Amino acid sequence: MIRFTIDTEVNRPVEDVFAFATDPARLPEWQTNTVSAVPVDPGELVVGSRIREVHRGPGGRELESLVEVSELEPNRVFALRMIEGPIPIHGRIAFEPSGEGTIVHFTVHGEPTGLMRILQPVLGVGLKRQFREHCANLKRALEA
Repeated sequence: MIRFTIDTEVNRPVEDVFAFATDPARLPEWQTNTVSAVPVDPGELVVGSRIREVHRGPGGRELESLVEVSELEPNRVFALRMIEGPIPIHGRIAFEPSGEGTIVHFTVHGEPTGLMRILQPVLGVGLKRQFREHCANLKRALEA
């Protein structure tokens, strides 16, 4: 099982951080391997909404996935679960007020299958490094 949490303090109000981090159109701005993230369903995101994401994988190959909003509490929590994609990895972001800023708790978890199960230790280290970079990008984008 892969599971880790990355905590990042962002010097912006919770409302700003939540709005930015949960906007699919802004995902490529802070998750640098994201090519696109497009809601499948029209309107605001709600629990059950689906988003089609395209990410750049190893060697620049584009990998498509379908994720579903599994938890959504405005300005508190946003979670996505992988429905279709190469690696069943799920993400949950909790937003906590901290003085004039926000602490972002980004938790990633999943259970790779098949060949990926054998590579789980290496995959876990790589994913943690990648999501640590994403969180640093989120901080930079919001504090710029």
